[in-house]
Amino acid sequence: MCEQRWFEDFAVGERFVLPSRTMTEALFAAFALASGDNHPIHYDVEFCRARGMPHMLAHGFQVLIQTAAGAGLFPHMVEDSLKGFVSQSSRFVAPVYVGDTLYSSLTVTAVTPQQTTGLLVMASAVLNQRSELVMAGEQTYLLRQRPEGAATGHI
Repeated sequence: MCEQRWFEDFAVGERFVLPSRTMTEALFAAFALASGDNHPIHYDVEFCRARGMPHMLAHGFQVLIQTAAGAGLFPHMVEDSLKGFVSQSSRFVAPVYVGDTLYSSLTVTAVTPQQTTGLLVMASAVLNQRSELVMAGEQTYLLRQRPEGAATGHI
């Protein structure tokens, strides 16, 4: 699907845009089922409205999963070089409600070489349909460096 890339093929500033998604009631129900979170703020519209919210409030993890690199091309680029997903952090800076459309991206912020591998750090960002930042974070991946004789990838 994509040309294979190795650690040294990535550069600071490179951006990966993920598919947008409108947060529907069905997605809220699916997340509640998968997570087991049964707080009414995530499934009871009247509970939310009684507390001044326009609709059901998305769980933070429901917003976070919109930055899953697997939704885009990144995992196809690193099929042979990916050793692991090392860490992630996130800050939830604005609410997300049913009906909001989210736009997510990952941007390379650091490339730290090691002996045969390297750490690729990407800032994660989720914006809503009004271009307001609703979540910011960071993801770190461990990638293999290009083995001797492997084709040179994209830079």
